[in-house]
Amino acid sequence: MSFDFELVLVCLMAITGLVILVYYLLLKLKDNSLDSTDKNNNKKENSWIIEQSKSLFPIFLIVLILRSFIFEPFRIPSASMMPTLLIGDFILVNKYDYGLRLPVTHKKFLENNLPKRGDVVVFRYPENPKIPYIKRIIGLPGDKIAYYNKTIYINDKIVEQITNGPYPAFGAGLSMRGSLLVTEQLGDINHDILIDPKRNSLEFVTKVPDLHYFVLGDNRDNSKDSRYWGFVPEANLVGRAFMIWMNWDGKSKNIINYKRIGNSIE
Repeated sequence: MSFDFELVLVCLMAITGLVILVYYLLLKLKDNSLDSTDKNNNKKENSWIIEQSKSLFPIFLIVLILRSFIFEPFRIPSASMMPTLLIGDFILVNKYDYGLRLPVTHKKFLENNLPKRGDVVVFRYPENPKIPYIKRIIGLPGDKIAYYNKTIYINDKIVEQITNGPYPAFGAGLSMRGSLLVTEQLGDINHDILIDPKRNSLEFVTKVPDLHYFVLGDNRDNSKDSRYWGFVPEANLVGRAFMIWMNWDGKSKNIINYKRIGNSIE
């Protein structure tokens, strides 16, 4: 079962806010019928639930605003974005870069920047919007995308690659030992990907529809992405991943990889 933290947060804020509203409405009614001495005594007799609601409502409100409109944290559970993102990375996602959306309904109410080729984005998985996915944008609306011999062609132009040798796998990423570390020049973005020379890959040509994006994992032969389930609708975008704030690798000797904390995501 998927846990919708945003919905829970909205419900908690609504409940505590309603308790506070009802309390002050009832207090006002009582004040109109009591003398000054009784009013002072009445204000001292707040119940536990009212005091808790007063304390928690601003906390729920602040967390909801931060999480819905500014930054949202995510944890990387798989190897699909290696070597850019490792299993156990905790990342922050910029929620306002692509425009602001209402909590729960995700309806956009304020436009901002458009996604760029090479952006690492979190989005709601088209086949199950309750599941957040993270991939790199390869194709923009209207682009012709081709994939041959593990090489991308965008609008009939090859995306240059430079092979840097075997990937130095470690920790939770040891299963990627034997993969090749390749630098890919995707427009203005220079980033690393992994290629498994022992695995075959799909070859195809497609065109990206309007208001949709074509995304791939940086771990090209170990990623479930647009090659298999199609395009990401613009309405499913959550935000742009921009920083690693923690790494906890349960299979690493040190567990916390301090060198990754604070790294930007390119």
